[in-house]
Amino acid sequence: MRAMLLEAPRRPLREADVPPPVLGDGQVLVRVRACGVCRTDLHVADGELPEAKRPLVLGHEVVGHVARVAPGVEGLREGARVGIPWLAWTCGSCRFCCRGRENLCPSARFTGYHVDGGYAELALADARYVLPLPDALGDAEVAPLLCAGLIGYRALRLAGDAERLGLYGFGAAAHLVAQVARYEGRRVFAFTRPGDAAAQRFARDMGCVWAGDSSAAPPEPLDAAIVFAPAGDLVPLALRAVGPGGVVVCAGIHMSPIPSFPYDLLWGERVLRSVANLTRRDGEEFLRLAPVAGIRPHVRRYPLARANEALEDLRRGRFTGAAVLVVDPAVPQC
Repeated sequence: MRAMLLEAPRRPLREADVPPPVLGDGQVLVRVRACGVCRTDLHVADGELPEAKRPLVLGHEVVGHVARVAPGVEGLREGARVGIPWLAWTCGSCRFCCRGRENLCPSARFTGYHVDGGYAELALADARYVLPLPDALGDAEVAPLLCAGLIGYRALRLAGDAERLGLYGFGAAAHLVAQVARYEGRRVFAFTRPGDAAAQRFARDMGCVWAGDSSAAPPEPLDAAIVFAPAGDLVPLALRAVGPGGVVVCAGIHMSPIPSFPYDLLWGERVLRSVANLTRRDGEEFLRLAPVAGIRPHVRRYPLARANEALEDLRRGRFTGAAVLVVDPAVPQC
């Protein structure tokens, strides 16, 4: 099969013909149709998440059809359309797993990090961790829901019932969260890179009531803020933007150091917390909600062979919405 291989940190992915993966107990083999390009892929490729296997197939927003099912696997059939998310496996027996917090399992393994992901024509997955997908969205459109959407959904839930919600970094996750928040009757305030007029226009097109530079103060105090950008210096700004009792959620898996800040930014029962990974329940809930809420991802498509270009465009902020690799050489970028 064709695959894009990460062989060393900070090196371009190499297109290669490799043997197809071998189906194991409890697994399904998925023929990949599309795979989202997530900022976490950049962190893995840059060596900022140091435990990645080598060589590695990146990608954890994987959409495809079941090609083979291991004996004994129930509930999945060949031809079914499924999604493979970031969470690939958990032990099921630690105190976190037993309390419904499998996202914190210390033995957890993750797709496109510990196990090969979806920058390839075929992918293996533990059958217990694949997710059914809504029919209302095509392969490329549904792919970003599997991480950008899921992590954003979990972050939104941890932000509480905030009516005035700030989103710092208006990329793949934020443009999906904004749509969920609007469906729930919230007002969304978007914070972008300084001077990024295109991102601010995009945010307003997504229904945000205000969009401005990340260093700017919002026109009114926020009830909560979610920081999607991996920039620690945004955290004090977000704390300053929320009112007493407000919540700031750090939604990235990696972030630059958070600078020190005076206690008065936290005082007044403000809360600062992080989001770690996701659970299968998050996936099931969000993927049921997405078509009801009318969520429509804004995607930029790339052929599989142009994965390096997609990663670099993501790094440079050259598009709005989400990048998606389409595993079909005839599909042009658009």
